[in-house]
Amino acid sequence: MNNALANKEFINKVEDLQESMLNSNSELIAKGNSDMFPLKHTFAEGIYVREMFMQAGGLVIGKVHKNDHIWFLLSGELEIATENGPELFVGPCYVKSLAGTKRVLHAISDSIFVNVFPNHNNITDIEELENNLTCTYYSNYEKYKLLNK
Repeated sequence: MNNALANKEFINKVEDLQESMLNSNSELIAKGNSDMFPLKHTFAEGIYVREMFMQAGGLVIGKVHKNDHIWFLLSGELEIATENGPELFVGPCYVKSLAGTKRVLHAISDSIFVNVFPNHNNITDIEELENNLTCTYYSNYEKYKLLNK
């Protein structure tokens, strides 16, 4: 199969799942930051660190990341759906994530997942940081790429 087609197929599946979850009224589906997946935010000069605790069985659909960054699995076991198929990660480990990446994470066991982002302007407002670092949909990321060539 053509890689571009495989990527488009993956994108469509992830965004369909995301829409189903966002439109659900289930109390088991958290939308945005929540007590189900508590976040801890830490700042240092030029760096933003976001730590998330995931309970075993939890499922998270991340946003599209605008820039390359590093993520760490400090503990636990995650299965992550990617355009290349599912990948299993066992902590501790770390990965370089490329710009344009959107993940579907399934916690096999209780896990601690950490993203480390550049924060050149030392912004501490979480909503502003999320807007600067991520897009909810691939189409928004494509527009971002066009505007920032």
